[in-house]
Amino acid sequence: MLDIIRIDQNARRSRATVVGDLVFLAGQVADDKNGDITQQTREALAKVDNMLARAGTDKSRLISVQIWLKSMEDFEAMNAIYDAWVVPGNAPTRACSKADLADPAYRIEVIALAARP
Repeated sequence: MLDIIRIDQNARRSRATVVGDLVFLAGQVADDKNGDITQQTREALAKVDNMLARAGTDKSRLISVQIWLKSMEDFEAMNAIYDAWVVPGNAPTRACSKADLADPAYRIEVIALAARP
């Protein structure tokens, strides 16, 4: 039986769940909801990095990333930050779509799945 490790858990959710060698991240959003898409993308991806580190892995081990944008008008600006963030030669599968996010001030939410070494 596999143990389940829950990281940063409250009554509603865990920010990360580790099952075996897999790390599942909940949606990561920016701390500053007033920032533009560039700032919010940097902050959300930094939180992905932080949660992966807490789970014992890093972005070079990403398997899949889902990106939800408030507006597809932010697609190019988000990609400029995302493309610089992805480890060359280790790009995960990815989906990106428009979504109504929980707080209308958020412009991006990032969900990820990674492997642990």
